[in-house]
Amino acid sequence: MLRRLLPVLLLVFLLFGGSRTEAAFVERAEVGEFIEEMVARHDFDRAELVTLFTAAERQQGIIDAISRPAERVLTWGEYREIFLDHARIEQGLEFWDKHAKDLARAEAAYGVPPEVIVAIIGVETRYGRNKGRWRVLDALSTLAFDYPPRAPFFRRELEAFLLLAREEKRPATELYGSYAGAMGYGQFIPSSYRAYAVDFTGNATRDIWDDPVDAIGSVANYLAVHSWRDGEEVTRQVALGAGDVSALVNSSLRPDTTVGELRSLGVGGLDGLDEGAAATLVELQARDATLHFVGLTNFYAITRYNHSRLYAMAVHELSQAVLERHLARLAGR
Repeated sequence: MLRRLLPVLLLVFLLFGGSRTEAAFVERAEVGEFIEEMVARHDFDRAELVTLFTAAERQQGIIDAISRPAERVLTWGEYREIFLDHARIEQGLEFWDKHAKDLARAEAAYGVPPEVIVAIIGVETRYGRNKGRWRVLDALSTLAFDYPPRAPFFRRELEAFLLLAREEKRPATELYGSYAGAMGYGQFIPSSYRAYAVDFTGNATRDIWDDPVDAIGSVANYLAVHSWRDGEEVTRQVALGAGDVSALVNSSLRPDTTVGELRSLGVGGLDGLDEGAAATLVELQARDATLHFVGLTNFYAITRYNHSRLYAMAVHELSQAVLERHLARLAGR
C-alpha cells in the first residue's frame, strides 16, 4: 500500500513543498488511495487529481446539514408549508407558461405529465432559482472522507462526479450544488446525472446545470425509468376503518400491499381503484390532525427521486396546485 501511495506523496511534496500545516484532503492516505484507484480504473492523470484535491476544502456545514435533513426532523404540516407557498405555485405557473412546448414534448416522449415535472423542479430548486451554494467537489470530498455513516456511497458519487466533469468537459472546481452534491435544476447526484440526464435540446450536450429544457427531459426520463405509469393516480387521502392496519402504516416506501387488502381491512376512499393495484398506507402528521393516504405506484416512483414520503407528497400537492392554476388560466378565470 505504501509503495502505491509514494507517487502521490512525492507529487504533493514537489508541487506544494510540504508546507501545508493543516490536514488537507490531498495529504490523507485514504485520499491517496482514491487517487490511485481513479488513475488505475479510469486513466485519470495523477498530477491533475493531486492538484484537484489540494483545492478541495472540508466543510463542517455540510456535515451539519446532512445530519439533520428536513425530511427527518419536520412533520408533514411543517414540511408542507415550505413547499406549498403561494410564490412557488405562481413561479411554477410561470415556468409552465415559458416551457409549455418542451413540457408537452416530454409528456409525449416519457408519459410524465407537465405538472409533475414542474413540481419536482419547483421543490428541488424553485425552478432554478436555488441550485445550491456548495462546491460539489467540497461536498462530495467532505462526505466521502469525513462522514462515516455514508462514506462508501459518497465515495462512489465522488468517483461519478469526476467522470461526469470529464465527460461533459466542465471544470470540477467550478460546479456548485447542494450539500449532498446534487446539481442543476433537478438536483441530480452525479451517478443519476450520468445515468438519466438527456440532451433534450438536441445540441449534443446534457446540461441540467444551466439548461431548463435538458432538465425537463431529464426529470421526465428519470421518472419513466423508475416505472412512472402514464394516466394513473399518485395518491389519495383515505379513512381508516375498524380493521387493524398498524402493521401496514408507513411500513415501506415500496407498495407492499394491495388496494384489495386495504379495503378488506376497512380502509375507505378507495373507490375506482383496481383491487390488485400495488399500494402502501401512508400516515402523515399535519398541524392539527393525523392524515392517511394510499400511495400507489406513481407515488413510489417519486420516492425514487428522494426517498421520503414527505417529499413525494409535497411534489404531488404542488403539482396539483400548479395544475389547478394552469387550468384556471386556460379557462380565463
